[in-house]
Amino acid sequence: MTSTSSSAPLVFRQAAESGGDLTELVRLRDAAARWQAEQGIDQWKPGELGEEHFRARLREGEVWIATLGPSGPSAGAWELWWDDEPAWGAQPPVAGYVHRLMTDRRTAPPGTGRALLAEAERRIAAYGRELCRLDCLTSNTRLRRYYEEAGYAVVGEQAGKNGDGGRTYGVTLLEKRVGAG
Repeated sequence: MTSTSSSAPLVFRQAAESGGDLTELVRLRDAAARWQAEQGIDQWKPGELGEEHFRARLREGEVWIATLGPSGPSAGAWELWWDDEPAWGAQPPVAGYVHRLMTDRRTAPPGTGRALLAEAERRIAAYGRELCRLDCLTSNTRLRRYYEEAGYAVVGEQAGKNGDGGRTYGVTLLEKRVGAG
């Protein structure tokens, strides 16, 4: 658990296919996409990813949800992958890869995004990996700055990442040391 400025601490749990988690993940993703559009950030689109996407991620990796207290509303979520060839190419098993970091702007207290990143970093280190890696659109300088301020270093660019829906786009690759190595 990580405390926030809210009276309820953030509680982290792995998402499941049952219990409404898939619907909640789609809601969080779509809300984040709408917020990005309102801010003039051209990255995610509402309706782009449905329950099937998150069901596949649950089978292939981990998806985490943060709630305000053990039974409170969702504050955010993220995906944790153990490889990411589309962005990073074939790599030795030294990293975990964070994707779709999202917060609920209605309920998440300030600092929730950083708390989610910190929890992902702890999970990666506990898994025995030494690096947390992520990427963002090359054109999204605001998100790149956010990650750099959280201790991530730019280590490269991938000009032609093949992503969701068959799109190809450029991404900035960032990483942070989280474990011994």
